[in-house]
Amino acid sequence: MKNESQQAEFLKQLSPQAFLAFGMGHVAYIRPVVVQNRTAYSLHAADGTALTMVDSLAGACVLARQNDLDPVALQ
Repeated sequence: MKNESQQAEFLKQLSPQAFLAFGMGHVAYIRPVVVQNRTAYSLHAADGTALTMVDSLAGACVLARQNDLDPVALQ
């Protein structure tokens, strides 16, 4: 892809199934969640499958990297 507009156009043309599979085996999403009034971090595969939950964002990033995944934080 040469520029952002080409990347955006490519992503717009993906089917819902292809979009879910986009990044599988390469990306792990990290989402903060509240458990018993404390913030924990849920680690998910690119398709949304929950993988694990840990106490810290740093710990979630380490787990992703140890499994050859690039961590991406969600808000």
